[in-house]
Amino acid sequence: MKVLVIHGPNLNLLGKREPQVYGSLSLREIDRRIRETAKSLQVEVEARQTNEEARIIEWIQEAADAFQAIVINPAGFTHTSVAIRDAIAAAGLPTVEVHLSNIHAREPFRQHSFIAPVAHGQISGFGAESYILGLRAAVALVSRLPEGS
Repeated sequence: MKVLVIHGPNLNLLGKREPQVYGSLSLREIDRRIRETAKSLQVEVEARQTNEEARIIEWIQEAADAFQAIVINPAGFTHTSVAIRDAIAAAGLPTVEVHLSNIHAREPFRQHSFIAPVAHGQISGFGAESYILGLRAAVALVSRLPEGS
């Protein structure tokens, strides 16, 4: 099993950007934890980060041919991108939306997710652990699929 992890805009600044909201771990440290968890689950994981909406859409479109699930933190695009939402819907892969902070306890404009209706689930508010929980959820989702799906 292979899972694609997508980190959206500004997540390359983790550890420096508002640590009181997003934590003190860098993206490199979070990716290391994701890889360790993937190894313990005996799955492959590929983590990618971009600040570009179009690149995220391309990765999602390409994922159906190479991955069995997606874990995505769309970051600021969560609240604005119908295009990412549509790409996830079209890909048809089990998808878990994750957020470091609890978006539902933040500013009103951050509380709406265009992604949530097409994701299998959303995990938010657990800092870096949101990614680990998201990876575990994605693996569980794929494991429950019938053979050949």
